[in-house]
Amino acid sequence: MVADENPTEAGNGDVDAADMRPAQVGWFRFYFDDERWEWSDEVQAMHGYKPGTVSPTTELVLSHKHPDDYQQVATTLDEVRRHHQAFSTRHRIIDTAGRIHHVIVVADKLSDESGAVVGTHGFYVDVSPAEHHQQEQLSAAIAEIAENRAIIEQAKGMLMVVYGIASDAAFDLLRWRSQEGNVKLRVLADQVVADFIGLAQTDTAPQRSAFDNLLLTADQRIVSSNETPPH
Repeated sequence: MVADENPTEAGNGDVDAADMRPAQVGWFRFYFDDERWEWSDEVQAMHGYKPGTVSPTTELVLSHKHPDDYQQVATTLDEVRRHHQAFSTRHRIIDTAGRIHHVIVVADKLSDESGAVVGTHGFYVDVSPAEHHQQEQLSAAIAEIAENRAIIEQAKGMLMVVYGIASDAAFDLLRWRSQEGNVKLRVLADQVVADFIGLAQTDTAPQRSAFDNLLLTADQRIVSSNETPPH
């Protein structure tokens, strides 16, 4: 059943169109036991809210889904709750101003300190066609990666192909995973490139969910590979 909340009438937390800055990548967490959600500032902005003005609930999350995509997302969420599994989906959301955003959501299992699966966490990627090319942001990104252009450009290119996103969105995604994993951008890019090449060279055609998992866990393999072997 579609929630009664209307995302276009959400109150004073709405983001004015003039204040909206493109937020292409952001994280979320969902805890199963108490149905508790956490959204990054970027995901709040995708839905039309100013950072810190909304406490997302399952009802609110679903109320923003496009009517044609609602059932798909609701079914996926139900399966994740019942089977505690990773997932990825591509669907549309409607923000508080009535704008439609095309998003990719990729998530993995969220475990507590004992290793028990307590929820799911991952990221939103807004792949909506940009109305205006963000030249200043693009120039800044180019300047930032100039020194290590080759490997980072390879990683960006692979993300662009796998997720069908633009160059700046691919860079935002890499930078987000770098910050979340607390590893240098170039080191993460190197691991992503190696992982994606390895997966693409397998005998069977890999599904996109396999790439999702590699991206979400790349920092773990970096830590593992840098550990000092016992004497």
